[in-house]
Amino acid sequence: MRIRVNEHIVLKELSRGDAADIFHAINTQRSYLGAWLPFVAYTRELADTEAFVESVMDTPEENREYVFVIRYDGEFAGIIGFKDTDKINRKTEIGYWLSEHFQKKGIITLSVKQLLQLAFEELNINRVQIRCAVGNKSSSNIPRRLGFKQEGIEREGELLNNGEFADLEIFSMLKSEYQDS
Repeated sequence: MRIRVNEHIVLKELSRGDAADIFHAINTQRSYLGAWLPFVAYTRELADTEAFVESVMDTPEENREYVFVIRYDGEFAGIIGFKDTDKINRKTEIGYWLSEHFQKKGIITLSVKQLLQLAFEELNINRVQIRCAVGNKSSSNIPRRLGFKQEGIEREGELLNNGEFADLEIFSMLKSEYQDS
């Protein structure tokens, strides 16, 4: 699947050929990305990223999550996708990360809007959630900007690379709220 967000941004479904770009972004921005993303510490070589891509690709299609690479003017910018989808209860979570030099361009906000449309209009999802570490303002501004409701705090919900647990802000949007927006 390929989604053209605008003239600059394309979401392309993850493929095996994306591993090198993903690893390069992680490897050259360890300090920046690692501040909020625990997986950075465990991504030590290209084979680690290849294993991640394989784990997504090898999931049976009926259980596979939509995971996309974000390309900005053709250049790899980050990752966005669904995770922990519960088809029975029609809910999912959106996760994302963006390379530092692509920040402040509205890329993630516009990409999340596209995934909301996909979730609510095509995948029959009723609830979409986003979780962000308390203090990660760049990330938590996105659901706020898009009209998600802040539900509360998941205490010590994620172990960061510094060995400390971070509280997570929980945001959600329901299909009925999306239709009203």
